[in-house]
Amino acid sequence: MRLLNVLKESNILKISPEDHLSQALARLSTSHDACFVFDSNNKYYGVINPYYCVVKSSYPGSTKVAHCLTHPPRIYINFPLTKVAELFNQSKIHYLPVFDKAEKFLGIVSARRVINHIKKLPIFSIKIKDFVQLKKLPITIHEGSSVGAALNLFKIHRFSKLIVVDKDGRLKGVLSYYDLISIMTQPRTKERRGERKGNKTRLVDQTIKYYFKTYVLTLDENRALRDAIELIINKKIGSVIIIDKDKRPANIITTQDLLNFYIREEKQGFFKQVSTGIGKLLSKNNT
Repeated sequence: MRLLNVLKESNILKISPEDHLSQALARLSTSHDACFVFDSNNKYYGVINPYYCVVKSSYPGSTKVAHCLTHPPRIYINFPLTKVAELFNQSKIHYLPVFDKAEKFLGIVSARRVINHIKKLPIFSIKIKDFVQLKKLPITIHEGSSVGAALNLFKIHRFSKLIVVDKDGRLKGVLSYYDLISIMTQPRTKERRGERKGNKTRLVDQTIKYYFKTYVLTLDENRALRDAIELIINKKIGSVIIIDKDKRPANIITTQDLLNFYIREEKQGFFKQVSTGIGKLLSKNNT
């Protein structure tokens, strides 16, 4: 499969190095998104990504883009799609720049475009229940929990999303890193005498009910994995919640999960073909 088939050359989200971080973040919708930074001469500098600018580095929104951009892996036009998928997951950025051998910027490639391109492969015809057995169980959080508790779970488990449930364990919504961006970019206020921490302390004590998304897409485990892919692509979302017969969340399928599955299956298929070929060659030589 050729990378050229999924290359995006126009309508790329661009921003200037002189703009503020808050301007870039306002144009993004998830922690995996990216704004591509170009100067007035159309020279590429890097990207602005919420995960690296806010979650890892905690830059305030007033920071100039030039001082908080990150340099994700470069994709080259001759890369196989398995390599591209690996770089999406390693970098935690689902939009990466594409260059030719002369280092000329050609455009970008997105995780969603790659998944849309490979969705008809036979590997995606399996049932969801068979697929989720291959991955870790999701982390849930009670709808009345504090923002601080959610941030702690993100840090411990390194998941990008938490499933929000009520006291009976039923699905209420999904909380992502990005939903808490407004807290993490809020400047600290001057601390008063007797206070140990600034304004962020009061913010993280709020309940997550002010931040998590109640609109989620769900499927039951007997549906085909391809049905989850269609929802992710058509609804332009990053995940689908898998629910049981009592409407309780049983698992979650994310874009990253699909990419990891594709990488694993493609590599196993490759090595299986190689080993089969070697076996036939040895058998032939021994006759």
